[in-house]
Amino acid sequence: MWETIELREIRVFLALAEELHFARTAERLGLTPSRISQSLRGLERKLGGQLLYRTSRRVSLTPLGERFRHDAGAAYQQLAAVLQDSGKPAQTLRLGMFEPCSGGSHLTEIVDAFERRHGYDVQVHQIDQGGDPLGRLRRGDVDVLAIRLPLDAPDVVVGPILSVEPRVLAVAADHRLARRDSVSIEEVADHLVTDCAGVPKTIMEAFVPLLTPGGRPMRRIDRSPVKPYELASLVARGKIVHPTVLSFDTYYGEPGIAYVPIADLPPLRSALVWRQSAENAHIPEFTRVAESILPTPTA
Repeated sequence: MWETIELREIRVFLALAEELHFARTAERLGLTPSRISQSLRGLERKLGGQLLYRTSRRVSLTPLGERFRHDAGAAYQQLAAVLQDSGKPAQTLRLGMFEPCSGGSHLTEIVDAFERRHGYDVQVHQIDQGGDPLGRLRRGDVDVLAIRLPLDAPDVVVGPILSVEPRVLAVAADHRLARRDSVSIEEVADHLVTDCAGVPKTIMEAFVPLLTPGGRPMRRIDRSPVKPYELASLVARGKIVHPTVLSFDTYYGEPGIAYVPIADLPPLRSALVWRQSAENAHIPEFTRVAESILPTPTA
């Protein structure tokens, strides 16, 4: 019968073993004295022995009751601690970064402010390109992700906008377009481009469209896609041009690259995103801190 013992019955007995008084135990647990007696009788029946001596004037523990209080008491406290801890929010927030520039210029400030205000640690994880960033988010490897938009992911919540960057064309410094004040995406179609390895399809097509607005195909090199640093080398050597954003220069650029504004492509945005079913209770707090620091997007 011991398999049917309930946690509440142990709790009632342990309180009764301390108080040795049915009325005080009932008051302490918010139950009636008759409910305390009923719970005790059920526990004794399941254990197959008497736990308390009860008279009209005195309550005391039997030898079985003493032993059960000692053994079950320690186990109950340990189990209660486990259950209590499992109900607490995680003490860390895992922030994924798909590419360094997707975090924008305020992300370090956001992380520092969150840790100061709430006392929780933010663990920043760099997600290698080619590592399926949304897969890492969906599996729970990270709680929140800084990534470019747009995303084709109905199960993912798009939160605060981290950056809004105008479009530029990366070209070799001696390329004929390098001396221009601006170019159009239609002109870019006259040159070879490449995709960047590991970037989700919707994001990659926002960087380098398949077709121009006029319907001209954007011609990829044969070995497209390539890794970011390979891409920078190809640009610097005049093998390709690359529609991008200016922060590309900060993280991947080379001295032999010039950047020319693209007049007819909309800015690219990055944002904090998380799963619809996210379980980390600190995500709302983190996003509120982000919203208090980030400027309101204007484009």
